[in-house]
Amino acid sequence: MSLHRRRLLELSGLSALAALIGCAPSESEAAQVFPFRLTDAQWKARLTPEQYYILREQGTERPYTSPLNKEKRAGVFGCAGCGNRLFASSTKFESGTGWPSFYASLPNAVTARRDRGLMMERVETLCSRCGGHLGHVFDDGPQPTGKRYCMNGDALTFRPA
Repeated sequence: MSLHRRRLLELSGLSALAALIGCAPSESEAAQVFPFRLTDAQWKARLTPEQYYILREQGTERPYTSPLNKEKRAGVFGCAGCGNRLFASSTKFESGTGWPSFYASLPNAVTARRDRGLMMERVETLCSRCGGHLGHVFDDGPQPTGKRYCMNGDALTFRPA
């Protein structure tokens, strides 16, 4: 058996196992339709390789690498994919995780879906306009919401006020 065929069979088996134990999104989650859509080629032309990896392939940047971690000015953080306004700078806080963190999003700016990757269940945060992967939201943030939107800096832009 060729190496390529064997690898294909291994990956197929792993995909089936992931679906069986619930590590893959359900059909209804995978079929979400967003108002801003581009072809894969258009996304690749529009985004840097790092942005594409995060926004379109659900990647994660290395912690403490985003210049947006140190951004303290008043303004709005938006989606690097479509420009949708996502987070007011007034909701940004230092979480100590290495990624830009916020305790609240702007109204109707983000949507969520269950993420069962890495053998754990988390809540993935997506841009409500283009469906780009931004990061995850956790229930260990500060008041008034108790939420921590842990976002990839490469998935965001910043526009000063």
